[in-house]
Amino acid sequence: MYFLYSLLIAIGVFLASPYFLFRGLQTGKYFGTLGERFGGLPPQIKSLPAGCIWIHAVSVGEAIAALPLARQLKQKFPTRPLVISTTTETGQKLAEERFDFADAIIYFPFDWTWIVRRVLRVVRPACVLIVETEIWPNFMRQTNRAGVPIIFVNGRISQKSFRRHQRALRWFPFFIGRFYRRVLNSASLFLMQSESDAVRIREMGAAAEKVIVTGNLKYDSPLPQETPFVKWLGKTVDAEKRRPLIVAGSVTSGEESLVLIAFGVLQGQMRDALLVLAPRKPDRFDATAQDIIESLRKSVRRSAIDLNSPTISNGVPVFPSDVSVLLLDSIGELAAVYGLADAVYVGGSMVAAGGHNILEPAGFGKPPLFGEHMENFQELANTFLARGAARQVTNPEDLGVAWIELLEDSARRQKMGDAARALVEENRGATRATIEYIAKFLPAEFSAIKDAAADAARLPQRSSA
Repeated sequence: MYFLYSLLIAIGVFLASPYFLFRGLQTGKYFGTLGERFGGLPPQIKSLPAGCIWIHAVSVGEAIAALPLARQLKQKFPTRPLVISTTTETGQKLAEERFDFADAIIYFPFDWTWIVRRVLRVVRPACVLIVETEIWPNFMRQTNRAGVPIIFVNGRISQKSFRRHQRALRWFPFFIGRFYRRVLNSASLFLMQSESDAVRIREMGAAAEKVIVTGNLKYDSPLPQETPFVKWLGKTVDAEKRRPLIVAGSVTSGEESLVLIAFGVLQGQMRDALLVLAPRKPDRFDATAQDIIESLRKSVRRSAIDLNSPTISNGVPVFPSDVSVLLLDSIGELAAVYGLADAVYVGGSMVAAGGHNILEPAGFGKPPLFGEHMENFQELANTFLARGAARQVTNPEDLGVAWIELLEDSARRQKMGDAARALVEENRGATRATIEYIAKFLPAEFSAIKDAAADAARLPQRSSA
């Protein structure tokens, strides 16, 4: 079955290669990372001793969630090297900026057996922590064969993903059912965000005794530090009287124009409002700039703002009255910008993209507004809605009206914001619980891979079942 899986992957890569070749030639993406993805790791990782902690976070969201966990693991096991891997280039860039305490940052390898073996021989981890639930059968099989524990942390199975798995199971019961159970049980532990996630991973084939609910790591993410740009933006918005400041973050393809419509509703009553529009992915920056032009608005791009330029230092207005949008075409700055907002919107939710993390604005006491498509964060959304800490909208006009109502009712906005912040504080602690389980696989004294795995195998494991 692993052979068939590898064959299907090869066929998929072959069929998709013209697209990636075209995109690579057009944008310069992909080519620069191929060496690492094929197992050609950077020199610094080859000099690390065996027994590292390897954390894999596919992209930006997972990397941000893993940051407090990684930092505390490094403090608890200072003699063990820490290796961070990502799949996307944006995730890699954020990891390089935020994980300055890591010993190495690499791209995750392609899931072919010979590549995985090559990487494992170089990295020589004591354990592998996979953030959320990115399942790579060959990687998991070879890691397990090497005697290295695989622990899923902050595990999450959305209802949408679960339904897709169930449909595939009906069509291919032997391949999907038996193969998936075998793949999942090559992992040592599944530390899931919620009981719903735990139920789904068990129904997909994970052994009940390996599944434990530890909570959502994202609740433990500290408030981001105020960067020079954020400090400047706050002062400039106030000095140029560009309030209210609306922040629409993690906006996905096809949603930018909807947010601009909603902002138009707000502008009908609040002419001085300024919108910070933050696309989810860098490949949408230019397209979003075009959407702004087509909406007959003027904008300023974050990438065009040089805090050291004479124009800014001489007090020339950056957001004159004819500029109504700041396009946040940068990575890693959105979370801190939420702290300046008078009202927010969390994207990926007015189109069928599954929604995005609403905890970043909530941590600042900003009640998150989002659309109907929150499948990837449904339990989180339901919790916030039940506590009166968020508001769900159905269309752009509804979003615009919701912004106006919150801005005109400061008492209600404060009450919702306090409830949002309280929810974040109440649910902290997942990092501590997660580390307690990981520590069972990592003796305090530095040891070789086989010794660590053998020690962990003798320790009892709790279950949420």
